[in-house]
Amino acid sequence: MRSLESSSHGHQAGADKIHEFLGWCDEYGIEVVTLYLLSTDNILGREQDELDVLADIIETLANQLSRFKNWRVKHVGQVEVLPDGLRGTLEAATARTEANSGLHVNLAVGYGGRAEITQAVQRLVDEHRKSGGDLDSLADNISVEAIASHLYTGGQPDLDLVVRTSGEQRLSDFMIWQSAHSEFYFVEALGPDLREVDFLRALRDFGRRQRRFGQ
Repeated sequence: MRSLESSSHGHQAGADKIHEFLGWCDEYGIEVVTLYLLSTDNILGREQDELDVLADIIETLANQLSRFKNWRVKHVGQVEVLPDGLRGTLEAATARTEANSGLHVNLAVGYGGRAEITQAVQRLVDEHRKSGGDLDSLADNISVEAIASHLYTGGQPDLDLVVRTSGEQRLSDFMIWQSAHSEFYFVEALGPDLREVDFLRALRDFGRRQRRFGQ
């Protein structure tokens, strides 16, 4: 939009905004935040040059966040689709902050909601097989709770609020299981241009909603 020579400027501006955004979350008592940084669809659909730059930006971001305050960083996504350097950095950031007790930051990288659910069911079936279970008893072990525990976010609460920037009004395969009862808030501002007042309006709007969870 600003006629710069490549989209990498926008990706970097978005990464720079994340530090400020997470600071707001921490200040206002939010306990878990998930940032959708790179989808499996992005990996399949973007040019390699752009993906290489994105990988470098995400590596730097993950490394910085894992050394900041007492925050806990966790990678959620498919490790097998990521380049070795990015995979190693995300694994190191997760391990480095595993014992931290502050703001929990999920970095969704190489993430796709459908793939996450598919892999969760596969892991559930594999565990059942390894424990000696047979096909006849498999159905009894498949439940909402069992699948949820095998997601990348197993043990975490479902999403309360999904904030989508840039005026887009779609999920883009983002946590389709965890957002089953989420509230959605759409803001016109692009990610790098998000202001604290925009964030506070989202929280205020969320606080006014009556959540019925399907009832």
